[in-house]
Amino acid sequence: MKGIYFDGKRAVYREDLPVPEPTETESLLRIIYAGVCSTDREVRKGYRPDFSGIMGHEFVGIVEQSPDPAWVGKRVVGEMNAGCGKCIYCRTGREKHCLERRVLGMNRKDGCFAEYMTLETHLLHEIPDSLSMKEALLTEPLAAALEIPSQVHINPDIEIAIIGDGRLAYLIASVLHLYGAGLTILGKHVEKLENFKRFGKIRTAEEADEEGVTFEVVVEASGAPSGLNLASRLVRKQGTIVLKSTYAGTANVDMSYFVVNEITIKGSRCGPFEPALRLLKKGLIELPPVEFYELKNWEDAFSSRSFKPGFAIGDDSLDGGDLADTAGTGG
Repeated sequence: MKGIYFDGKRAVYREDLPVPEPTETESLLRIIYAGVCSTDREVRKGYRPDFSGIMGHEFVGIVEQSPDPAWVGKRVVGEMNAGCGKCIYCRTGREKHCLERRVLGMNRKDGCFAEYMTLETHLLHEIPDSLSMKEALLTEPLAAALEIPSQVHINPDIEIAIIGDGRLAYLIASVLHLYGAGLTILGKHVEKLENFKRFGKIRTAEEADEEGVTFEVVVEASGAPSGLNLASRLVRKQGTIVLKSTYAGTANVDMSYFVVNEITIKGSRCGPFEPALRLLKKGLIELPPVEFYELKNWEDAFSSRSFKPGFAIGDDSLDGGDLADTAGTGG
């Protein structure tokens, strides 16, 4: 089996990986497309120092085997955190915080950058018939963006800043602008910020500092440690900072500042899949196309500066297309 394997220090492309064997509670998936996330890049930098295995956690696939025959042949996406099913977190609907959880491509669980993968069957979500697999590939990161309004009340009258001009920031802006709130997107790359104009105001970080603007809610999605410091300068007293970035490294901040100014810091990660699929099905979220690569060209995919790089891995004929026609990029 072909795949991208991380040995704890470096990633390598291999063609000798064994096809995984599902447990009695898992389904075997044939991976069609997989998406490269900034977190995957951080894994290579040491974000998950104890992990070794197949990388990747954003995917669409076809169920090949399952303990529930009704799933076989279904087009699916799936969640990345598999809990123990017994602890207080799993029993109270917080499986993603289980202390014994396995995480696709990051913690004790092989991921989706390969031809096949296994996943706990209860983590699967069927792709609606009207939605293509290429469109559904963005379900996981869109779900992560939807986690924000499930954690923080979004009042349409408030001003919100989003720090970052990459894919995650774009998805967050796509979701939050539906609430009618005033958005300002802050980034480093003027050419990328142009893509955000339809959501609200755009500013560089330097412009925001010079203007002295502040916001009730600041969403930090830059993917860099410096983002938290910028967020602390932008958020109003008694305001809220939502942290979405995950990276290898630490941020040096003055915690007393947050105490004195009564600022709420809310960590935010994985989110709900079914609402994400509904938004995609209804066409309420418009996203740029994914740039696909072959697995053997993984280094090109990881270094791509496109909106979203990914891998075309399996036969996508169920979507009415020919894989060879869509996967030539990066060859």
